[in-house]
Amino acid sequence: MNHTPVYIYPAEYAREHGELEAYRASSKADIACKEAIEAAIRDHYRNNRLDISCVKQVSDEFGCERMLRVLANTVRQKDWDGRISHDNKAWAQTIPIYANPDGWGQDRNVYFVVESHPGLTDLFVTQARKEYAKEQDNPKERNSVLAKLRKPKAESSIKAPSPKAKGQELEP
Repeated sequence: MNHTPVYIYPAEYAREHGELEAYRASSKADIACKEAIEAAIRDHYRNNRLDISCVKQVSDEFGCERMLRVLANTVRQKDWDGRISHDNKAWAQTIPIYANPDGWGQDRNVYFVVESHPGLTDLFVTQARKEYAKEQDNPKERNSVLAKLRKPKAESSIKAPSPKAKGQELEP
């Protein structure tokens, strides 16, 4: 899995705050995620059907947060396209994607726009949103400190020494 943290702010903000390395690494991961989505759609579209396992393939590799960010950016960039559902367009507006102009005024966000067929991209977005909602409803128990803190305390594995500990025999 690509563990590069998602960096949502534009290059100008990153430059001003000394975070250009994080911005660049996240941008490269966004582009790689876009390419993985395109490959997943290409590899899993057969007989006029998009296999839903393609979403899991991408989310396992890049995580849901990055995958959904790339999809939201794609839908926003293709807002004019009628082949993308109104529900997905409304959803994309809820994901923060900042304008990211380069020195010539071009939007850098176009570098991570999925270029697969818009109808197939729409199917992928819909399935990704469903999978994410399912994951939020039934979070997996993770081996994290927070999960351990939420579990009720079990019997302690440390036991008090017995009265007849070795070398300390009690007399009757």
